[in-house]
Amino acid sequence: MPHRSQDQEWAARAAGGDESAFRSLYRAHVRAVYWIAYGIVGSAADAEDVTQETFVVAWRKLVTLELVGDSILPWLATICRFQAANRMRQRRRDRSHTTDAADERIADTVNIEEQVITASLAERIMAELGTLSALDQDIFRLCAAEGYGYQAAAAQLGVSHAVVRNRLSRVRTRLRGTVQEVRDA
Repeated sequence: MPHRSQDQEWAARAAGGDESAFRSLYRAHVRAVYWIAYGIVGSAADAEDVTQETFVVAWRKLVTLELVGDSILPWLATICRFQAANRMRQRRRDRSHTTDAADERIADTVNIEEQVITASLAERIMAELGTLSALDQDIFRLCAAEGYGYQAAAAQLGVSHAVVRNRLSRVRTRLRGTVQEVRDA
């Protein structure tokens, strides 16, 4: 039997109801999903909401997932893109206080080019995160992915509030640059 990837293993266990396996998938991919969402919606608060919505949908749909390849990230990226599009439509409706029937439709099919771009963006973000120092990765994980405040992250990591604030700012700037490069390509 061929070796199964970690994502394949977690997905299979999570599809069977194993919440700890799903938490492992979440921890492994939440940062990339957040930055994909941020790249689409352009707001940290909306990106956090879209990220959570993405994983809620993923949990419900895991039982029907037929994972192609070793990584679940392209599938999560596709869900994220749809959730972000829904969020942006909702934002436009809220601003205009009108409902446009054409705006209400959710695409039934995935545009392959957009899916490839989304997967490419996810890969670039993960690669960029992989180039960060261990401390920067921990700061990003705690603050951006797990919602810690600067002071709480600083206490957890044994560094100052200023170190967390400054390093997180640099990481976010780098990731925004990565998102922008992929969008402009």
